[in-house]
Amino acid sequence: ARLNTLAESQGQPVNAAGTRVRFVPHPTGPRSFENGFEPRCFFKGEVQVRAADWHDLFNALVWMTFPATKARINALHMENLPGEAGGQRSPLRDALTMFDEDGAAVFSCDPALLQMVREFRWKDLFWNARERVKTSMCFLIFGHALFQKSLQPFVGMTAKAILLQVPQSFMGLPLHTQVSQADARLAAMLADHTAWKSGRDLSPLPVLGVPGWWAENEREEFYCNRDYFRPGRRAMRTQTVRSSR
Repeated sequence: ARLNTLAESQGQPVNAAGTRVRFVPHPTGPRSFENGFEPRCFFKGEVQVRAADWHDLFNALVWMTFPATKARINALHMENLPGEAGGQRSPLRDALTMFDEDGAAVFSCDPALLQMVREFRWKDLFWNARERVKTSMCFLIFGHALFQKSLQPFVGMTAKAILLQVPQSFMGLPLHTQVSQADARLAAMLADHTAWKSGRDLSPLPVLGVPGWWAENEREEFYCNRDYFRPGRRAMRTQTVRSSR
């Protein structure tokens, strides 16, 4: 009830069909297909929440913050459910789940900085280009599981990120406007079925390296931890080939 009151005060989110989203108790016992998590949200606008559960609380808060993106993810799950055989999730639904649970959105007006993320050049990005990152990049956590992990941060926390280039004007906007525009851009990107097809289209992001997000990253040595700031699969394969010669 408190979540619904909060949602109403901020502008009630709606699902893909335009039905107002309501947060309802998570049921116990066997459930029919129509009462599953995704179908119930899609057909009735009901998001199931367990009592005193951080995971579900953060999921509800993300619905209020990124309503268009959450509605699009739910709709895409429903579009792809009929084509699955033997209960095995499709690569697209795997990617949707990864982003929904551990996702982050990275926006930048500087394409070179986004390329550093794609190339796993973490020290170049977060240390050598630190001032450019502060002025030309915006990092927004989306995944509700990632929010839960942030209650007790640990070296190893890694997001699955969507990277989007934005105009310079985006960087000067107030945070609430950035979040609103981010929601619209993410939803539009997800609606483009050619934009991504599997979890490999998401970029790993060691979130504790983001300037200002972790006190230890004020030291250059922090970025020398290659177990956390990994060079990426392509670079690791190259290193393996060289070391075997």
